[in-house]
Amino acid sequence: MSRWRIPTKPAPLVGIFLNDQYVKGKAKKLTKDVETPKQAAVLGAGIMGGGIAYQSAWKGVPVVMKDINDKSLTLGMTEAAKLLNKQLERGKIDGLKLAGVISTIHPTLDYAGFDRVDVVVEAVVENPKVKKAVLAETEQKVRPDTVLASNTSTIPISELANALERPENFCGMHFFNPVHRMPLVEIIRGEKSSDETIAKVVAWASKMGKTPIVVNDCPGFFVNRVLFPYFAGFSQLLRDGADFRKIDKVMEKQFGWPMGPAYLLDVVGIDTAHHAQAVMAAGFPQRMQKDYRDAIDALFDANRFGQKNGLGFWRYKEDSKGKPKKEEDAAVEDLLAEVSQPKRDFSEEEIIARMMIPMVNEVVRCLEEGIIATPAEADMALVYGLGFPPFHGGAFRWLDTLGSAKYLDMAQQYQHLGPLYEVPEGLRNKARHNEPYYPPVEPSPSGWRPENGLRSHNGTGCHCRCNSHPRWAVRRAVLFVTCVQKISPLI
Repeated sequence: MSRWRIPTKPAPLVGIFLNDQYVKGKAKKLTKDVETPKQAAVLGAGIMGGGIAYQSAWKGVPVVMKDINDKSLTLGMTEAAKLLNKQLERGKIDGLKLAGVISTIHPTLDYAGFDRVDVVVEAVVENPKVKKAVLAETEQKVRPDTVLASNTSTIPISELANALERPENFCGMHFFNPVHRMPLVEIIRGEKSSDETIAKVVAWASKMGKTPIVVNDCPGFFVNRVLFPYFAGFSQLLRDGADFRKIDKVMEKQFGWPMGPAYLLDVVGIDTAHHAQAVMAAGFPQRMQKDYRDAIDALFDANRFGQKNGLGFWRYKEDSKGKPKKEEDAAVEDLLAEVSQPKRDFSEEEIIARMMIPMVNEVVRCLEEGIIATPAEADMALVYGLGFPPFHGGAFRWLDTLGSAKYLDMAQQYQHLGPLYEVPEGLRNKARHNEPYYPPVEPSPSGWRPENGLRSHNGTGCHCRCNSHPRWAVRRAVLFVTCVQKISPLI
């Protein structure tokens, strides 16, 4: 069982630290020839829109926030004000600074000021017809060189671009919720997105203090595409009689996720997951289409949407601080019994294997298909976007630690469960030749090896002395990972 536990070797820690430096360096190189947007706009207020507006204004980029009704605008401004008040309570700003930041967020019911914005991000309801209509209308209200972006979490960018006259000025900009806490922003390159468009949006995300990672277009992009096979593994375990409480406990305590899959679904929203699951099934029917009713369907049909309405896999009540606290709910057992076989026990090892194999396989497919460019970017997207246990270093680092041959042997035990458990050919080749995804990284006088994102620190402005004393890299990595562990995953 020890092979599943959080590793004590420094390689994953150093790897994740260096991968972070690589990703940020790549963003800096990408944006060196473009001007950072000076004025932004958000379409759609509410919690997400307010969070984006706050983050932009907080980092010095004024923002216009548009919605079609006053109630949503009030909600968005309230969200921004709430986040600023937290900064005030922590002593990070004074009242004058708070007033100054909030004054750079301009709520509006029309397109006043849109002729001056450099970039617009759309954050309306996750419906392709609505998004296309809003984006097409907005395109007529902005300058010809203004960049448009969509905050969609699953809808292909190239599909939305069909509604635009200037698709080269359009891309995806997928924030994660809550915006102020989650460091990752997926920048999605559509079929017609120009390099300048991508660079401008990366520059804005970087200015907002985020870590942008550019991915190519497909249903779910990278993060959600690899998340839903993980949820599928969870649904299959429940269907076979596993207890969701034990699954959560194993994935949290043994593997290291900040939330188990049941709790994560409640936080994301069962309704959100139900919709996204359908989008993913349509996009990848061979692997993600199911021919049975699962736990997500059962809870959705019973109007149990998770924390948002207080009922999901658990029942939720607010504690003294106003935060949702989960409690057991016997009604869930009856609902799950309708879509599950009789209860039986599963070992911790089998639970971890059946949960992780679908995700890791899909991560490898994304690399092989060019959806994500490098193992380093994939691993950082998983850590920053989903809360992948940082002490494992990401999916590719975990694969290398386990060994591709051992992983293949493990996966073949479960391939009878369906296409999600079939190992991609590229990974099979790695196993045959005993090749890792990352080359061995050994300390040397000349620095760390640069391949696959583990670039040398020599000449990069790093002063951690890790090129001459690897223990300094480990110490800095531990401090870095301690901060990363505070990330909670949300779509």
